[in-house]
Formats: sequence, structure tokens, C-alpha cells
Amino acid sequence: MKTVGIICEYNPFHLGHWKQFEHIRRKCGPDTVIVCLMSGNYVQRGMPAVFDKSFRARAAIDCGADLVLELPTIYALSSAEGFAAGGVRILSSFCDALCFGSETGNEKALIETAQALLSPEFSPILRKHLESGCSFPTARQQALQEMGIDASLLSRPNDILAVEYCKAILTLGCDMMPMPIRRDGNYHDISADSDHPSATSLRQLLQEGKALDGYLPSAAAAVFQNAPIHTHQAGERAILSQLRRMDDPEFEALPYGAEGLWRKLMHASRSCGTLEEILAATKSKRYTRTRLDRMVMCAYLGITETLLQSTVPYVRVLGFSDAGIPALKKARETGLFPHIGEKTGDPYEKLEQRWDDLYGLFCHSAPAPSGQSALRRVYIRK
Repeated sequence: MKTVGIICEYNPFHLGHWKQFEHIRRKCGPDTVIVCLMSGNYVQRGMPAVFDKSFRARAAIDCGADLVLELPTIYALSSAEGFAAGGVRILSSFCDALCFGSETGNEKALIETAQALLSPEFSPILRKHLESGCSFPTARQQALQEMGIDASLLSRPNDILAVEYCKAILTLGCDMMPMPIRRDGNYHDISADSDHPSATSLRQLLQEGKALDGYLPSAAAAVFQNAPIHTHQAGERAILSQLRRMDDPEFEALPYGAEGLWRKLMHASRSCGTLEEILAATKSKRYTRTRLDRMVMCAYLGITETLLQSTVPYVRVLGFSDAGIPALKKARETGLFPHIGEKTGDPYEKLEQRWDDLYGLFCHSAPAPSGQSALRRVYIRK
């Protein structure tokens, strides 16, 4: 049995994701087990997922995934490096290979770039460029160029994450093989393309109240048909409420707040009216908007730097088919995750429940009541 993992968000699940399933089974065989490690109710851009994780997991299972696991929130809200490292750590217990999209699709180039980023000479060169005042992404590219490495891979969103997956595999020394596939289309395209739809464009259509006909597999469309939509805008006042009640030490403890960024956010939160005004006042050329969005979401959820860097000792199952059961058994046999899909009583589990309750305040139509996640069951497709 070959088991292939995918670290994903499915925000929402669309035809491009279904094509990835088809590609895996063409390449590895029709009996290949596909294990998806999916972000829960919060995604890596520092935003709430457009649909609750239970709907997105069901869509993936109904469209061909065999097992969907939840990527813990502290990994989902991490930088690309932390997102990839957390995901690879979990899937290395389940999978023989990791499949991911990449603009280049060149496995050799991705691995070589990852090796360069892990080399001893990289860090001092990176530090030199950071000290010049440029942003981290720019400094990283300049450092690679100085080392004689083609840095073009780190200018495209899927390639950046693909390199981080390769870095994580190399760092962990696991046997999981990287399996990049070329991703066509524009990841950030705001205009929906029927051949290569971007999740960004589909979320835009949803916010405009338009249908997603032609962009989703029929099974996913059926799942999402009556699913409540969640937007960042709907929860803005809840976020502002949290920012306005935070004291100085709470701002200082936030992730991503190095070099006084937490202080800028604190002052902006106490002088600006809207969230957009706060972010505009905090933004600088040195820090990306996504970093600030993640920082604000961590503030809303009460996630500190210490918590973000911790390790989650269990894995939650969101859904599976009969074909996914052997993968679950294989993971249990490794002993790395003794609690898979079970209530553990771990303090982190209570935090996830609280964050699920706070997610309900992003519901576009009306705030969802607390306790909804406890009512949902693991989805099983026979």
C-alpha cells in the first residue's frame, strides 16, 4: 500500500485539488491512499476559513481523499517554515510521499534550494541583508543570489512553500519522498479561471453572493451548497474588542512582534478605529501584510509566541473512508502519535475548542453559538 500525503487548506476545495488527487493515482496507482492534513478553522494567511473544517473535510473525502486530519491551529497560523515543519512532522508517520503544488514542478531545483537554505553559510549572509533594512523575503533572495543559487523559486507562493516542505523533510531526516506537481494558473488571481481556479477568486465570488458552478467538483458543490460562509469582515468587531482590552505585556508576548513590531501594533490598536486602519498604521516595507494578519489573529485567539512554538502531541481525525483505515493503523503502530482522533484531556485540546467557538463570530449571516464543534462527528464514507 502506497500512502501519499497532502498538506492543505481546501479553502474551498475546487477542481484544482481534485486534479491533484487524479494525478497522484495516475502516478502511484489507483489503490494509492491519499492522506490530507488540512488546516482547521484558521488558515495560514491569518484568516478564518471560508467554510467550517467539517464541511471542507467532507468535501475532500467525497472527492477522493481517504483520510483527512486536522492541522493544529498553531501550525496553521505559523510562517511558511513552521506550517511546513508541523505538517511534515505529522505526515511522516502516515505517508511514503508528500505531494504538493509548485509553479516550477522541478524536484531537483526545489531540493537544491532547500539545501542551500539549510547550509551553515546561509544564516550570516541572510543576517547581513536583514541589517540593511529590507524585508525577510527580499533578504533571503539576496542571500541566495550571493551564494550563487537561483533565487527565482522564492518569488512564487507555491514554490516558496514547496521549498519549505523539502527543508522540513531534510531536517527531520524522514523517508517521505517529495512529489511536486506543476501548478498552472495564478495562486492569487482574483478572477476565476474555470481551468485553473484559484481559491482567492472563489472566496471573492462567495463574498459577492455568486455561485461557484463550474469551479468545483459536483461532490464538493453539494457539500458547500448550504454551508455557512465565514469572512474576516464579519468578525472585525470581535477582533477589535480583543485588541482594545489587551495590555502591554500581552502585546509583547505575541508571535511575529520582534524588533518593536508589537509596540507599533499596540499603539495603532489604541488610536485607530478600524482594523484596516490599525494594519495600515503598523505596516512597513520590512514586514509583509500576511505577517501582520497572522499576528492580529494570534492576538484575537490569545496565542503567544511560546504557545506558537510548542508541539502538539496528538492528531485529530476529521473524516475517512474505508480505504483510509490502514493508514490510521500504520500511524498508531509508529507510536509517535498515541492519540489519533481521540479525546486526550490535553490542555491544548481545550484551546482548540475555544478557538472553534471564536470562529463562530466570523459567520457571515449571524454569529454561530458556542459548542458547535463538539456536536460534529467524524465523517465516514463507506
